[in-house]
Amino acid sequence: MSPSPPNHRRVAITGLGVVSPLGNSPSALWEALSAGRSGVAALKNFPPLEGQVEFGGEASDFTGAIDDFGPLPKPVKKSIRKALKVMCRETMMGVAVAQQAYHDSGLADAAADPERSGVVFGSDYMLSPPEDLNDGMIECGIAQGALQYSRWGQDGLREMSPLWMLKYLPNMPASHIAIFNDLRGPNNSLTLREIAGLMAIREAVHTIQRGQADRMLAGATGTRLHPFKTVHALQQVCLAQADLDPETASRPFDKNRTGMVVGEGAAALMLEELGSAQARGATIYGEVLGSGSSMVANGELQGRCDRALANAATTALRESGLTGDRLGHVNAHGLATVEADAAEAVAIGEVLGDSNRRVPVVAAKSYFGHLGAASSVVELIASLGSLGEQQLFRTLNYQTPDPQCPVAVTTDHGQPSGENFLKLSVTPQGQAAALVVARTG
Repeated sequence: MSPSPPNHRRVAITGLGVVSPLGNSPSALWEALSAGRSGVAALKNFPPLEGQVEFGGEASDFTGAIDDFGPLPKPVKKSIRKALKVMCRETMMGVAVAQQAYHDSGLADAAADPERSGVVFGSDYMLSPPEDLNDGMIECGIAQGALQYSRWGQDGLREMSPLWMLKYLPNMPASHIAIFNDLRGPNNSLTLREIAGLMAIREAVHTIQRGQADRMLAGATGTRLHPFKTVHALQQVCLAQADLDPETASRPFDKNRTGMVVGEGAAALMLEELGSAQARGATIYGEVLGSGSSMVANGELQGRCDRALANAATTALRESGLTGDRLGHVNAHGLATVEADAAEAVAIGEVLGDSNRRVPVVAAKSYFGHLGAASSVVELIASLGSLGEQQLFRTLNYQTPDPQCPVAVTTDHGQPSGENFLKLSVTPQGQAAALVVARTG
């Protein structure tokens, strides 16, 4: 790695929080990955779409009860419990992982300057479930067979809860997190689909490097399990065949992959100026060495995911001072659709060059599907677990190599993780983000 430029502030990861189909903590996540245990199952908490979406990665252990938010000081517990009525499930999960990461960092009990502490949080677009609209629709005649739209503003909205809108604003996770923990520094909310999590981390890292904060909570919450969002996923992305065995349905890079699996989750990191973290004896899970982002589309505004991923990864590597042959592993987006995986494989091949067949590639979506905006951060924490244990988890359901995806997919648990990794994420519209993270000696 090249020497840091003068006055360059290094950024460490000192706290982790997870809600996922594999459990509600980083340790539960790593235990499942180590055991090769899938979190995809027949839907129980969300209504299936018969013959189309019948399984997914549900975060079943997360109920929204106050105990799901981790160890909390009494005043914070009281505030969160009071605010639950204005939180949708995605916001609840986002707040929970932020509280976990804050507690895990040890800063919750430290005398941290609130003016130098902030939040950047990503999310998907948030939508009301149908039941929130029922009373208003009944008032406007839906029970008689036809909704009278002209009456909605006058009559329908009267039946809606006065606090309804607060539950579904995508800036609410960051707002709640800052208020509960008295974080008065920079605050931002990003809605960038799949890349929202990595972009939130990137912005938080840059905020610390610019000297505008010393510590930032960053992460994302998201879902593809929702009465409306699941329909949107059907319309926009090729989903795994509904008649497959749930545990083997998500098959990143495998020749016989049939599509994406839907899921839900959230994850957060506490990011901190390295010197400050070392001075207080914090546990350091890793250091963010570099990041990159890119958006590429053709003349018809169709995303060029291969080009965008290669651009983002090249920028992240250049910023980190590493080259592709020095990477320990690549944590892929690994969507498990035919086109997306082939495009990502092209980008990985370009970035790694002659090391393409040597550098191992892991795809955590094989365990839980696509968790929306949260996927990239949950997957990043999976790779941090690999760095800590010095061994990689295997990619589930990878049996038949695809000539269109010539990457070194991990097939056995225990392969060395190396000292660093490249994390990738991309949207169907051709927006890509990449991070390089390393162990800190």
